[in-house]
Amino acid sequence: MGNASDWLREERRKVLGDWVAFCLSCGAALRWFDDFEDEVPERCAQCGGEMLRRCPACDAPFSSVADVECESCGAKLRENALFGSRIRRA
Repeated sequence: MGNASDWLREERRKVLGDWVAFCLSCGAALRWFDDFEDEVPERCAQCGGEMLRRCPACDAPFSSVADVECESCGAKLRENALFGSRIRRA
């Protein structure tokens, strides 16, 4: 099953974008491709909050909109709640 999930992850990245950025205030998210990282906005178009696209501790990009800890270094990215509900990883 690991190979199938790896394949699906790579296919999704080819179509939707390599990485994810999310708003620390409202949770709005967008996917971005490596070649277009400089086009990721610093502020959220929805609420004006900070868009986080890389870990502040190690500079690693995020692969999931549900990340609350950095996959690379384990640093906390945000609280595990949004609008009073836990952020669930599928």
